[in-house]
Amino acid sequence: MAGDFSVVAAIDALDAATRAIAGELDLDRVLQLIVDSVRELVHARYAALGIVDAAGRIERFITSGISAEDRAAIGPPPRGHGLLGLIIREARAYRIPDIARHPDSYGFPVNHPPMGSFLGLPIRTGGPAIGNFYLTDKQGSAEFSESDQRLVEMFALHAGIAIQNARLHARVQRLALVDERLRIGRDLHDGIIQSLYAVALSLEDVAERMTETPAEAAARVDRAIDRLNSTIGEVRTFIMGLGAEDADISLGARLAGLTDELLLTSRTGMALDLDIGDAAELDEVVSAEAATQVLQIAREALSNALRHSHGTQTRLSIRVHEETAILSIEDDGTGFDPDATRGAGHFGLANLRDRAVSIGGSLEIDSRSGAGTRIIVRIPLLRPETVAP
Repeated sequence: MAGDFSVVAAIDALDAATRAIAGELDLDRVLQLIVDSVRELVHARYAALGIVDAAGRIERFITSGISAEDRAAIGPPPRGHGLLGLIIREARAYRIPDIARHPDSYGFPVNHPPMGSFLGLPIRTGGPAIGNFYLTDKQGSAEFSESDQRLVEMFALHAGIAIQNARLHARVQRLALVDERLRIGRDLHDGIIQSLYAVALSLEDVAERMTETPAEAAARVDRAIDRLNSTIGEVRTFIMGLGAEDADISLGARLAGLTDELLLTSRTGMALDLDIGDAAELDEVVSAEAATQVLQIAREALSNALRHSHGTQTRLSIRVHEETAILSIEDDGTGFDPDATRGAGHFGLANLRDRAVSIGGSLEIDSRSGAGTRIIVRIPLLRPETVAP
């Protein structure tokens, strides 16, 4: 038929179109790329991609071949009436020589460009249609051919897969964001928010005590100020930790910076010793992801020791032993029972374990009343083939 591609040209065009959309994962970009590609594939003047919801309504309408200004002048996107609704309802392809002569034509809104020939068909991925192609004004021919339809149907299979892949990628990103928000929420709740809550409780009856026992009230206010200053330091340290994934800074330097920051903000007078060993070796065998988690584990464990252990000394060490890096944080405080039921919302120990497990490691807590606490984290090293020569 006049105007059809040759078989070789059609295959080449289809291959180029499917390659163009295959590597794109951003949903907005992949939708626009799909509609641009299908328009070029069959030489249509205009093309549109309508994404439908579960009820068959058009929830997104992406166009190609029309300027943004002209698109805005047309007004709101279509709702699925006329020929568009016909394809949605019947879920099959339609080739029409002239839109205006079809009985289901709904007409065009004001400022809509005139359109003649039409090809529309659904996009499926094994189930109900997830969208539809709408192509108008075949260039170089009076109407779209059977070959055009077969070509678009083949492309629609690839387009459906690309849309589903982009949607899945978007869901994974959202889940990752939710997981990160949960982690930050746990960190804030278990440390900083609890500290602020404790200060609030200590000040609840200060107004009454100002009259009855002013000296005690003044002392309580002083203690609250000290706690607030300490909490401000914790907030500063926490914020610094959110940007601690800088690969240009060695793990040893980041641990040293962490201990310096904690010592500056802590008012307990507790000594804090650091033993890093061979810092250069650490950076060679500990992955960037593992280094970030090690730093966060160290921050949380050291903060807990400074706030809750009531000891005089804490020691952090990290050493490479055979195929494992071993992080140890030990204090000489009062200790606690690791198996005891924790209070509602107490995420600290769970956080430490989750972080260790996330990098394929393990965490051990050795503590008992009156004997201090020792936290040991074992981190698998990079495999030899992943270490840069």
